[in-house]
Amino acid sequence: MSDWEDLRHFVVLAREGTLSAAARRLGVDHATVARRVAALEAETGLKLIDRRARSYQLTDDGRRIAATAVPMEEAAFAVGRAVQAAKPGLRGEVSISSPPSLANALIAPHLFQLRRRHPGIRIKLIGEKRTASLNRREADVALRLSRPQEPGLIARKIGSFGFGLYGASSYLKATPRHAFAFIAYDDSMDDAPQQKWLQAIAAGNEIVLRTNDLENQAAAARTGVGVAVLPNFLGDVDPRLERYDATSAPPSRDVWLLVHRDIRQTPLVRAVMEFLTACIKTK
Repeated sequence: MSDWEDLRHFVVLAREGTLSAAARRLGVDHATVARRVAALEAETGLKLIDRRARSYQLTDDGRRIAATAVPMEEAAFAVGRAVQAAKPGLRGEVSISSPPSLANALIAPHLFQLRRRHPGIRIKLIGEKRTASLNRREADVALRLSRPQEPGLIARKIGSFGFGLYGASSYLKATPRHAFAFIAYDDSMDDAPQQKWLQAIAAGNEIVLRTNDLENQAAAARTGVGVAVLPNFLGDVDPRLERYDATSAPPSRDVWLLVHRDIRQTPLVRAVMEFLTACIKTK
């Protein structure tokens, strides 16, 4: 019988394709992943991966073992959810996955309220652009800006927020509209409504900065680099920024609260879901 931890590390490596990606997903260093996989190969007597300069390629045996082990991994996650769902009371850790802007501006500043109400709850707040898998227990609860399609998840719309065009007051006073320089996301966000809106109103103007980080955009706008499309909950409360009234209506984004159906009735998780709903509704 193979060591489950060795097998689990191998399954994640098979799915992610690189040691570094697997290590990030597992929360360990890449040497641990390599050691676990090597131990599994030694125990099974099979060569599971071809070690190449920049990637690991599964052998035929490796593909068969990985495919066979996936249902075991899913069963392990289901057991973990069942254990969590059976825990009574309001004591323990809940992990939250959220877009960085929501985590920084709307959740973290209000955590003291959750602590005051439920001192036994510990929070792991993960501000990330990627989509965390609740099925694989990468988070217990998640906020997303689009409705999910994954099976097993319960999704509820808990609010929405708008966008605006923002720049430093001195920049907006000194620069006529036709001369605006724009600050935008990079190409990875071209499908986002706020990026499409910016591209439409910036047509013919120079985009002087592209970055996938919203705080970088806001920082550049504060110092007069140009104007940026920012969420109202960020731009309106920043004394160094001023909203410019654009001629076309800005977009808005819905906020969805997600939880796996297996743990949605857990008192601990429900308390955190109520807290997150209040954070979004009172923005």
